[in-house]
Amino acid sequence: MRDVTRRRVVQGLAAGMPLAAVLSDPLLAKAAGESLESVAVTTVRGRRVKGALALPSASRAPAVLLVHEWWGLNDQIKSVARELANLGYVALALDLYGGVVATTPDEARAAMQALNEDDAKDTVAAWTTWLSGEAPQSNGKIGTVGWCLGGGWSLMASILRPVDATVVYYGKVDRPAEQLARLKGPVLGHFAKQDKWINAEMVGKFEATMKEVGKPYTDYWYDANHAFANPTGNSYAAGPAALAWRRTTAFFEENLK
Repeated sequence: MRDVTRRRVVQGLAAGMPLAAVLSDPLLAKAAGESLESVAVTTVRGRRVKGALALPSASRAPAVLLVHEWWGLNDQIKSVARELANLGYVALALDLYGGVVATTPDEARAAMQALNEDDAKDTVAAWTTWLSGEAPQSNGKIGTVGWCLGGGWSLMASILRPVDATVVYYGKVDRPAEQLARLKGPVLGHFAKQDKWINAEMVGKFEATMKEVGKPYTDYWYDANHAFANPTGNSYAAGPAALAWRRTTAFFEENLK
């Protein structure tokens, strides 16, 4: 029965089932997540790290690296990877937490605080390197996308191993000019007007620094709060989430295909 449900979800996504419908239903999200393949790589520092891989129907395609929220690599992020694969991308959802998936804010906060920055850099660099040359079906073009905690690490991944397109959903972007100067492709940011953490002051400085170092950057602000794109949370805003996703996929289409 589980395999039948999983096939139906994958087929439904391919046929145009709204991503939000899958993300907001735990059973559908679980089935979509189970359709991914577990993969692992060894980092430069000799650590073995894991991720979840979804492949497109095309024999060669651009790749997208997905970085999870503070909850960890859960079925929600895996479902987005499945959707990206159905849109024609090699989609790799990495795991910064070594298998830990939080279910409460306290657990998520503890997992985020326990994250070692050097380990996280090691992890994202390993996966972007893998996607550029070793991943099955990858044609070498790469984009990154992340949400919340993962938004900041989407940007850092692109700094450590410059890629062709970077998307940040309400993530930490206060990086110095010498780091941002390493970026290769354009950056797209999605931010929330009611967000008191990733706020206009932080993003404004980021925008000014991007202009200073001559890097292409576009952002959009939504009448919503932090984590507005997560259908399982209290801050979910369906309209802004759908619009941000359309802009994200159009951005990848323009810069990766």
